[in-house]
Amino acid sequence: MLNRFITMQRRNPYPLYWLLRRVQPVLHFSRYDLWFATRYDDVKKVLADYEHFSSDFRRAFRPGEELDQSSKVSLIASDPPVHTKLRGLMTKAFTPKAVASLEGRIGELTHELLDQVDAVGQMDLVQELAYPLPVMVIAEMLGVPAADRGQFKVWSDAVVRSADDIFSTAQDAQGNREGSDAPLGAGEMGRYFAEIIKQRRAVPQNDLISGLVAAEMDGEKLSEWDLLDFCSLLLVAGNVTTTNLISNAVLLFLQHRDALEAVRENPALLPDAIEEVLRFRSPVQFMFRISSAETELGGRIVPPEQRVIALIGSANRDESQFEHANRFDISRKPNRHIAFGQGVHYCLGAPLARLEARVALNILLERLPNLARSRSGALPPTDGVILHGVKNLPVRWDARPKVVTV
Repeated sequence: MLNRFITMQRRNPYPLYWLLRRVQPVLHFSRYDLWFATRYDDVKKVLADYEHFSSDFRRAFRPGEELDQSSKVSLIASDPPVHTKLRGLMTKAFTPKAVASLEGRIGELTHELLDQVDAVGQMDLVQELAYPLPVMVIAEMLGVPAADRGQFKVWSDAVVRSADDIFSTAQDAQGNREGSDAPLGAGEMGRYFAEIIKQRRAVPQNDLISGLVAAEMDGEKLSEWDLLDFCSLLLVAGNVTTTNLISNAVLLFLQHRDALEAVRENPALLPDAIEEVLRFRSPVQFMFRISSAETELGGRIVPPEQRVIALIGSANRDESQFEHANRFDISRKPNRHIAFGQGVHYCLGAPLARLEARVALNILLERLPNLARSRSGALPPTDGVILHGVKNLPVRWDARPKVVTV
């Protein structure tokens, strides 16, 4: 049943989510020590209650051990108070003002990418816009060469696929103890950023890595471990989520022409439309937690040291929270989706993802008249069970020939 769940999850998980919410809203796979929360309230509880549901993934590999909370933990894999300190330091170099200042540059990069295909009249929207744009933006923020984006994709895909290891047996997880201590920035990606950090320590630049190196709170700076982990996290999370947000938005607009035309005629509707895309096709389908103590969830008792999957994609289709939950409605209000998480781990990059999507989609709809899919049929799902998107989205439009001036 687990293999069937994973296969369905990648293409169209929503019918299975619907069934689970009604029949077994908190599902336990005893063989894997895995618990699935599917309803909105339960998913929010798992994401927000860090006292009972820990983000310290080392618990999955070292059940019953006393863990050192002061060293070798990352932003996404730590609990307060360590997480509070790390996030506070990183927020100093990743402010709303800094994000807002990127709007003009995001527009320039979007136009540059569309200039390459505008007169052709067709492209793979994922490969030629939705993927390269976020990578170029985050590369410029970090101060690394955007020309390395081919290598960035290799690293990002590897990190995303590693999340599939969650669906292994507890015995397999126990055998991965050494790997559990590796930061996100380990290996080749870690060496890449270590060299850039070394350069920024010597000669600071006007970029995010320099800001992180200089960030200080109560006389304390980020350690080398923290810097490597956060740079790698930004590179990966800063592109895969936004890639799927942009491509999911275009796919939904093409499937709902009334929404497409409404947004094209009135771009002021776009922010709410993006929120509905986030709800309806959440780019990140689940988050992973470890139960740190026996606790109640959805009427069931979850023992300690259990792996718990909070199904965000299911929560965002919960009929008890969203009227006509399976209807794509860009005018939906209120829209209390949890696509970016909940609580202390709410996505730090959410404002940037929303900004990139708004700017890119606005320009796309303005520049590409009569946008449509260039061929029908099933689209290949993106790699990694944690993500929800497509690898390719071939589209076409009425091409406008380039004007040549003499």
